Amino acid sequence: MNDPTGPVSPHPAGEFTSRYRPPVASYDEMLLPGLQVRPAWSQLASRLNEFGATGVSQRSEQARRLLRENGVTYNVYGASQDLDRPWELDPLPVLLPISEWTPLAEGLKQRATLLNLMLSDLYGPQELLKAGVLPPNVLFEHPGFLLPCVSSAPPKTFLHWYATQLARDASGNWTVLGDRSQGPSGAGYAVENRIIVSRTLPQDFQSLNVVRLASFFISLRNTLASLSRKQQENPRIVLLSPGPASSRYFEDVYLARYLGYSLVEGGDLTARADGVYLKTLGGLLPVDVILRRIADSDCDPLELNPGSNCGIPGLVQAVRNGQVVVANALGSGILEAPIFQALLSSVCRHYYGKDLQLPSLPTWWCGNPEHLRMVESRIHELIIRPAFRHRKVQTYAGWKLTREELAQLLVKMRARPSQFVAQEPILGSTAPVWTGADLQPWHITLRTFAVATDKGYQVMPGGLSRAAPRAEMLTESMAAGQRSKDVWILADGPVDTPTLLRHKGTALELKRTGNDLPSRAADHLFWLGRLMERTESLVRHVRSIVARMTSELQPAGLAELRLLMRALDSSDDSPASMLHYDEPKTWGELREAVWVFLFKPRRTGGLIETMMAANRTASVVRDRISVDGWRIVNQLELRPPTTTESSGGSADLGDALMPLNKLLTLLSAFSGICTESMTRGPGWRFLDIGRRIERALQGIQLIRGLLVDAKTDLLPRLEAMLEIADSSMTYRYRYLTTLQLAPVLDLVLIDETNPRAVGFQLAALAEHVKYLSRDRTEFARGPEKRLILAAQASLRLVDVEAFCSVNGLEDRAQLDDFLKRLTNDLSLLSDSITHTYLTHTVASRQLETLVAPAWR
Repeated sequence: MNDPTGPVSPHPAGEFTSRYRPPVASYDEMLLPGLQVRPAWSQLASRLNEFGATGVSQRSEQARRLLRENGVTYNVYGASQDLDRPWELDPLPVLLPISEWTPLAEGLKQRATLLNLMLSDLYGPQELLKAGVLPPNVLFEHPGFLLPCVSSAPPKTFLHWYATQLARDASGNWTVLGDRSQGPSGAGYAVENRIIVSRTLPQDFQSLNVVRLASFFISLRNTLASLSRKQQENPRIVLLSPGPASSRYFEDVYLARYLGYSLVEGGDLTARADGVYLKTLGGLLPVDVILRRIADSDCDPLELNPGSNCGIPGLVQAVRNGQVVVANALGSGILEAPIFQALLSSVCRHYYGKDLQLPSLPTWWCGNPEHLRMVESRIHELIIRPAFRHRKVQTYAGWKLTREELAQLLVKMRARPSQFVAQEPILGSTAPVWTGADLQPWHITLRTFAVATDKGYQVMPGGLSRAAPRAEMLTESMAAGQRSKDVWILADGPVDTPTLLRHKGTALELKRTGNDLPSRAADHLFWLGRLMERTESLVRHVRSIVARMTSELQPAGLAELRLLMRALDSSDDSPASMLHYDEPKTWGELREAVWVFLFKPRRTGGLIETMMAANRTASVVRDRISVDGWRIVNQLELRPPTTTESSGGSADLGDALMPLNKLLTLLSAFSGICTESMTRGPGWRFLDIGRRIERALQGIQLIRGLLVDAKTDLLPRLEAMLEIADSSMTYRYRYLTTLQLAPVLDLVLIDETNPRAVGFQLAALAEHVKYLSRDRTEFARGPEKRLILAAQASLRLVDVEAFCSVNGLEDRAQLDDFLKRLTNDLSLLSDSITHTYLTHTVASRQLETLVAPAWR
């Protein structure tokens, strides 16, 4: 599978690429052993020499910026912190000519077909066991073999899509390192890599005739659609994800959006007697096909794994009854066990009478006595793995073990030989990777993907390449230090440009809104609206404080600033509530309180903590908001000025004004996208309900914090009130420069034409509640409708002048009492909407874990 013979481009000595020196022992993707450029790389090598270090660095930075804007992240398996790590992408692709790719793709097709045949047999007649082709240990010691899924009539296709991990040996021949058959990961990242790299190298992408990836996903979508047994024309297909804690949640969201499927979690689905249904605001909707991204055993806590909290109870029975199709089929995960690397050649000869076109990594199963003796004699040069893939079982590199450790390992292997396999190490090929200063040869592996079609398996033209400075790092998960690379398959001529947009022969039913929004997604959108609005309110408020503390003009007084800070954070244990009245100390305490509120990450109720909560909530419903909306949320951050001390100071706080203004611009942009770009469906409605409730509550808190107190000068507080409520211009046009309490209260509390007033929020909420309860009669109003109507009526009937009166305790008690009642009504409204329309899925608890018997 080496490059075909032909003219070879000499290495451009003395130029940028001439400093690239791959190791002699490895096959290099770009250079021949004589340091000459391979034909497929000649154009790109010339371009790299044109770019030089500066040009490549610019493209690397462009790729990094695009990835960050798109929010491309990954989570390391088992990591408890830093879950959303930026995806690392090298700007230089791996190039493979079509003449080399074609035989590789044929080998992948044969392998996928063979694995599918083997699965059908193992969960069906089990002829391979009866004929002695496979030892009984393959099933009966395999923890991943699912007895509830054994059937006399297994599905025709187990592997609807499949991934293979590949590497080259020193001669350049491809070898299979492993198979991924449950919910193969990496395809979404491959698409994202392609989009980014094609934008950083647009001319080369076009002129090199890179084969497009879209045809693979068209086939995947057609295959999944064909699986539906009820609705062939437009079936309901969902992508089942473990949720935001998953290491590949970004990819789940990306694929759901790219393929046009609903992204769901286990709690969004329910199995009934006649099938599996999606729980939505509009009721239960039947599901035809489930594209799963969760492990076999986690799919059904009723029959497979009682501890699973991400599956659907009763799913196995629904599959048995033919009421829903799961892709890949339940039980297909057994293929990921390394033991099959040692046995697949025998299966291939049994079915086809010949060897595999694409060989596996040399593997020996220690359950075979001959293999065990060979492994014992070479243990110091082999890798010892568990025969049945398990993350908690250690892998051993024989050459790294001491004599005592080798002896201990041999004791384990001889005690249970069927639990171990041994494999030869492989370095893999090398390819140029930009390290920030130069091109370095890093070892790479290639993950390829195949999808079952009515004409056999189709292989994605390319895939996902991983690169690491040391070969042993590639056996680990995508940890720090590794990078991904795009893979370009170069055609001999112009290539087609397929699109996932498809034309159907039968006209679709016209719709103006969808009722397929899962209740869980509606709940997250509701809280996204609240958190984004809360963030904006905090930014406006703290910006007003910082501006007053850092202005050249002397602020009105410490009393007003203290009230502003307490209105921002009124909790009893907040620094603002503990401010002293001693003037010299209060200035320092104020600056410290503002600094902590702005920049302390784990400050409860602080700005950074609120932004992080908004970002986490948005990530859960990333498939329900626009790409531009997600980019805005992903840019929300606030870093302390680099030249400051932890205590802060007036000049330091002044440096925070520009970042706060930028934050406010981003928040306004998100609000504009929600207002102008989201269709007025259930998703937008619950997002806006959250925004309106939060804006009303924040407005009430601000009025209570600034205007109830009557002991200090009122005018500075009225000015701050209008500024934070973004109503200064409206007030000025109405009342010129005269500041009085009654008109300010009318504008920010009652006026239903002011988008920042509490009255405006109540009017908007009344319309939303009217829509939500449209199926109720006027004589059976729900509690949320009664609450909003009562709150709106009480606000419309208030006497503003009475609110301005001061009692003997030097505060406006009547205004304070009314605002407390209004806050309580809004809190009850929020609870009522949640209980009536939204659901909360919690981790299930098994009965056996509730009480431990005394005898244990």
